[in-house]
Amino acid sequence: MPTRPRRRIAVLGAGAWGTALAVQAARAGNAVGLWARNPERATAIAQSRQNAAYLPGVPLSAAIEITADPAAALDGASFVLVCVPMQFLRAALATVPDTGAPLVVCSKGVEQGTLRFPLEVLAEARPDTPAAVLSGPNFAHEVAKGLPAAAVLASQDAALRKTAGDVLGTAGFRIYGGDDPIGVQVGGAAKNVIAIAAGAVIGAGLGENARAALVTRGLAELSRLAVALGGRAETAAGLSGLGDLLLTTTGPGSRNTSLGMEIARGTSLADALASRVGVAEGVATAPGIVARASEAGVELPICA
Repeated sequence: MPTRPRRRIAVLGAGAWGTALAVQAARAGNAVGLWARNPERATAIAQSRQNAAYLPGVPLSAAIEITADPAAALDGASFVLVCVPMQFLRAALATVPDTGAPLVVCSKGVEQGTLRFPLEVLAEARPDTPAAVLSGPNFAHEVAKGLPAAAVLASQDAALRKTAGDVLGTAGFRIYGGDDPIGVQVGGAAKNVIAIAAGAVIGAGLGENARAALVTRGLAELSRLAVALGGRAETAAGLSGLGDLLLTTTGPGSRNTSLGMEIARGTSLADALASRVGVAEGVATAPGIVARASEAGVELPICA
């Protein structure tokens, strides 16, 4: 098998997903610059060679440079993976320098206030920068460990999605190119909201029949909204729709499903969120996606 050309990939965001993608990018034969916004966290990760707070027990190879300096992370990077939580995406783009390197956004959700999806935020903040979105049924800890997984890398730019997919993909992390970024983004946002509802069903003791019914109807909501916004129904049936929805609503490691379980068992939302390390994106996304759907004339009764 031919040796890959060694490229440099920048990863913005040192949470669980950003760290996992840094590990995957290094596994694919690239040098990686991983940016952690907090200098103390960057130092701790660099010294211990693991992200103890978000991805404990996963060693970081020497190919990964951890830094709190965004310019250092971006220096010489062919691609930039943007892995910050959706509600911090715009602020992160304002913080880091624009090198002109293509951006692959890995955030999922709807921006509060503007009701924008990730690529719409990128289009406003970096209008001249080539961009794609990466999404699919991926738990960070499994990708970091090298367990088999697949994802969709969607963009209207065919050359960008092929090159980025070739650079990041491996035999154990298969990346499919897609030309429906709208459908992919809707799937990534809606599935987190539906997962909170699915968790609430289980937490309330309503049973697996009820969860299966809710997830199936949730998929219908997701598909309706994707089509109304210019996406395709078949995208909702793929990895970034059905696949991600299935994982997020049933996997025991799902932050959104476990949050729904806690709430249904009587924990207040504030207390449930205070006890967590990672971000349950569905909380901020729920009102935004319902409002966006209302603008498009689409009803989302589960999300509502």
